[in-house]
Amino acid sequence: MATTMRASSLDFSRRSLWTQLGALPWGLILLICAMAMIGVAILHSATFTNPEEAGLPIRHATRFGVALGVLLVAGLVPLKWWFWAAWPSYLATLVLLVAVEFFGFTGGGAQRWVQIGPVGVQPSEFMKVTLTLALAAYYHKRWNDFSGGFVIHLPALALIALPAALIFRQPDFGTTLALFASGGMMIFLAGLWWRVIMAIGVAAVASIPAIYFFVLQDYQRERVDTYVAQLTGQSVNVMDDGYQIEQAKIAIGSGGWTGKGYMEGTQSQLDYIPEQHTDFILTVLAEEFGFLVTSGVLILWMVILGLGLAIALRAASLFARFAAAGAVATVAFYILFNVAMVLGLVPVVGVPLPLLSYGGTVMITTAGCFGLICAAHLGRNEPLNTGA
Repeated sequence: MATTMRASSLDFSRRSLWTQLGALPWGLILLICAMAMIGVAILHSATFTNPEEAGLPIRHATRFGVALGVLLVAGLVPLKWWFWAAWPSYLATLVLLVAVEFFGFTGGGAQRWVQIGPVGVQPSEFMKVTLTLALAAYYHKRWNDFSGGFVIHLPALALIALPAALIFRQPDFGTTLALFASGGMMIFLAGLWWRVIMAIGVAAVASIPAIYFFVLQDYQRERVDTYVAQLTGQSVNVMDDGYQIEQAKIAIGSGGWTGKGYMEGTQSQLDYIPEQHTDFILTVLAEEFGFLVTSGVLILWMVILGLGLAIALRAASLFARFAAAGAVATVAFYILFNVAMVLGLVPVVGVPLPLLSYGGTVMITTAGCFGLICAAHLGRNEPLNTGA
């Protein structure tokens, strides 16, 4: 009898798992898979002439396989578990960021990693997800106290500012901006007054000179100087600071409407563009496939983000809404800032293009964000009563 009950329970668990898997937003997941495969194809062209980078497309595909597993597992995690994990995960990541300050090791010219056993971990990437969880949990618990005032948002600003300050010191300006962008979007969605937003904007603009002279490091000031010079039409040493952007503009412009053809790009095949397999992968796509296909890929990203935002809006609980919306904002920042950077509209900062650029950390972060969105989809009808 007991054996029969255990077998019946196990069978139910299996059916439940398959039911949950089937209930995931597979349209969204398949579009994400399609975007990753586009990334593999573009990486193959971007690295074809460089023997040292010949294996990157295969590694990219392998990493996406791992990331897809992370996405599915994260999507199957019940919303209550995400809620319970919000504060512990945020605090744990904050501790890791402090550990980077004292015990971290340098890679790529910045001290962003900390060793945990045999694995080097970049806590700043985890913070993009754990901050979203913490802000979602905070507003979920405090929503009944909300009266339209600014005071309720002060703890949320502190939740953003504390890790952002630690990450900026590494230095990692791109991730710092990402935290303020995604966190700021969540605060905006929580109902921050327009006059407060305008006041913050004015204060931010007024603080630019102080940030430039007293906060930015020398190489960051050089990037800003190059950006301003190019924006105002001043002469720039194209063999020095302005080289990357100038070559990117040449590649994009030479692609025209329809491009030169797959693996036929001059800039990409002759390796004129530094980091064309990571932050500047969009130049390879634009040169070889032109404006029309590049626009189509960006529209596909808009569709993916739109589906994610629709899931956020349909969620019954505040936690699910804020968590999914924050995840969408995080990925959207990557895309918008990368495209603006490649086009020369903003200074060059290390911000990759999700699923297209080569890189494991952004892949896992993206998977975590869409895992949260999938979890919000599965729990969209759960009110998530946690004493809020």
